[in-house]
Amino acid sequence: MNPIRKLFEQTAIYGIGHMVGRILNFALVPLYVSQFSPEEYGKVTDLYALVVFAMVFLTYGMETAFFRYIQDADEPNAVFRTGMRSLIATTAVFLAVVMLGLEPIARVLQYTDHPEYLLFFAGILAFDALSALPLALLRAKGKAGRFAWIKLSNIGINVGLNLVLILGFKGWGIDAIFIANLVASGWMFLLLLPEWKGLRGPGDPILWKKMIQYGWPILFAGLAGAVNEVADRQFLKYLLPDEEAFRNLGIYGANYKLAIFITLFIQAFRYGAEPFFFAQAKGDKQIYARVMDVFVAFVALIYLGLRLFLNELGSWFIPNEVYREGLHIVPILLLANVGLGLLTNLSVWYKVTDRTRAGATIALFGAVITIGLNLWWIPLWGYTGAAWATLVSYGSMTLLSYFWGRKHFAIPYHWIKNLGSIAAVVVVAEGASRMEAPAPLNTLIFIIFAGVFVFMEKSHLESVRNE
Repeated sequence: MNPIRKLFEQTAIYGIGHMVGRILNFALVPLYVSQFSPEEYGKVTDLYALVVFAMVFLTYGMETAFFRYIQDADEPNAVFRTGMRSLIATTAVFLAVVMLGLEPIARVLQYTDHPEYLLFFAGILAFDALSALPLALLRAKGKAGRFAWIKLSNIGINVGLNLVLILGFKGWGIDAIFIANLVASGWMFLLLLPEWKGLRGPGDPILWKKMIQYGWPILFAGLAGAVNEVADRQFLKYLLPDEEAFRNLGIYGANYKLAIFITLFIQAFRYGAEPFFFAQAKGDKQIYARVMDVFVAFVALIYLGLRLFLNELGSWFIPNEVYREGLHIVPILLLANVGLGLLTNLSVWYKVTDRTRAGATIALFGAVITIGLNLWWIPLWGYTGAAWATLVSYGSMTLLSYFWGRKHFAIPYHWIKNLGSIAAVVVVAEGASRMEAPAPLNTLIFIIFAGVFVFMEKSHLESVRNE
């Protein structure tokens, strides 16, 4: 089978489990903003931002290390049980620290009035950390269908419990969101227990050391990536006046969700791309350029559709007018996520050449920009400054990764065409927005661009279809 076709088929299957589930979560936001004040929803935004940091710590690059070493392993189960035993030990330590230090942790994070929120999230994180490697094992074995089913059931339970607890049992408050997530994560953990049979057998300390050495730069890259992704929420919480912080967090978090469709596609792509990148490492580099071409066409169309119909989406998605004051940041965040997608593709060079420290350095470079610009711009412009900082950070990392990668694993990307495609959709979408083009005209614009992109990628798409 054509490898690009296989990649995008895997991306589509993984996307069923990930994208459909996330869209269902996306659909819950209108419920949240209609039931909870910006101050309450600000706490939800804040805690889920903290989860991103915590998950990086709790998995410390073990997932990527697993994919790296399973490629050449004589006994794949040895790689799984080595990584899994490590995760079990560190997750147990994490739970002990949270339970023993709950009071001071709650004080630092400003949740002394609701320390139980932190206990909910400790449980969620533990289940998710212990599910990470079994899910990776399914991906490595190509069991995309089982992977998708487990992800869908997890999201289905989460969404269902949200509806029941919020609409059926009044008075739960935002606790309902956290309890639903905890139950759903526990359910996913139980469904993955059959994969734990790979734990049988002796340990391999030498392999564990190699996996840690490979993974620790990814840990730092992940932490820096978390800074780039969600640190703005923490800056909003601590840099804005107390009476404004959680309100602004709630508005920012609700509008940030409108950029979800690009990030969903990127995440689904990453699920399929990571094993694909390693499998193709010794082949023709031209294949990576072809993947980038098709990826850019897809992500540019997603950007265009969201930008053209932003007002309509905003009216439906954010029924509470109080939140819609932040709608102007969505185009900035959409473009930032386009940059994130390019960066995801460009990461191939340091992963397949075992230069994971380069990935950490790139992420740290972006983190420095993120921190500096948030410290500067949030006091001046509030959450608008946070959105612009995200765009500048992702753009800077993309440029650094590209120029650095050319020296070690040069890939003949078609940058003039790809950047031209992105620039075209941005200019046209902004022009249509400023002219307040009616929905029929926006629909026509989208159809025309879709036809142009299909024509431009015709050769790639035909080869994928026919092989």
